[in-house]
Amino acid sequence: MTSKQEGRVVIVGSGLIGCSWAMVFASAGFQVKLYDVVQEQITRALEKIRVQMKELEEIGMLKGTLNTEQQLSLISGCTDLKEAVEGSVYVQECTPENLELKKKIFGQLDLLADNNVILSSSTSCLLPTKLFTGLKHVKQCIVAHPVNPPYYVPLVELVPHPETDPCTLEKTYALMKKIGQSPVRLTKEIDGFVLNRLQYAIISEAWRLASVRMLNYCERYREGMIRVLKSFGPIPDFAGAAEEKINTAMCEETPPDSEHLNARRRWRDNCLVRLAKLKKEIKHNDSHKH
Repeated sequence: MTSKQEGRVVIVGSGLIGCSWAMVFASAGFQVKLYDVVQEQITRALEKIRVQMKELEEIGMLKGTLNTEQQLSLISGCTDLKEAVEGSVYVQECTPENLELKKKIFGQLDLLADNNVILSSSTSCLLPTKLFTGLKHVKQCIVAHPVNPPYYVPLVELVPHPETDPCTLEKTYALMKKIGQSPVRLTKEIDGFVLNRLQYAIISEAWRLASVRMLNYCERYREGMIRVLKSFGPIPDFAGAAEEKINTAMCEETPPDSEHLNARRRWRDNCLVRLAKLKKEIKHNDSHKH
């Protein structure tokens, strides 16, 4: 049975991925500090988490055995990074995919961390050597790259820095298992990690076939995709007339305003919930057969 766990977890960044991570850790009974620089953003994030948890509880898909109110009581907001990190056992950074921003955050965390806390990044393809080299707590640093959103898709890639203590990797692996995720250990860093190398190959070929639109995705990840794909052969530039044409086609189906995008996200999350429920039922029925 899920019960409250010892130690506190810090989520740095209260966007979609940060909120989802907060829900995952709370579902496993961990006290969670959700850090952001703006109180208004934290307030909105906590309300979104409340709404999501209530909806999940109503359809019987809330993770863990603690009810919504018990899980919500474990999550609190904080605009003081020092206060958030003090006494924590694990930090999951979830800021935008920007190298300089993430390096700044880890520079701050490095000054605040003790010798026991694990410092982890949700980065989708920034190399640990780019993020952590030079930090005095580099042995405690690791990439834990989730599939978005981690609450619905449990896969997590664990990527160590060359100086990451093997103990850090093993502790992070055990923690991910404890909170119900499905961690995969990489023995060393590789540009794009594994998941994105596979994903980018598919996106690249889909681009050549002009069958998908990824305007916002391209804006955020264009540089990383091009870098990772250099060993894949001729690489699209993910820009220009093709980008506009594909974007226009997809905008006709899903307009890019926040109302339509949020509705699309809700549809996606609902599909993932139903898929998770089906897998749970299949696993339950299979166990009864044996």
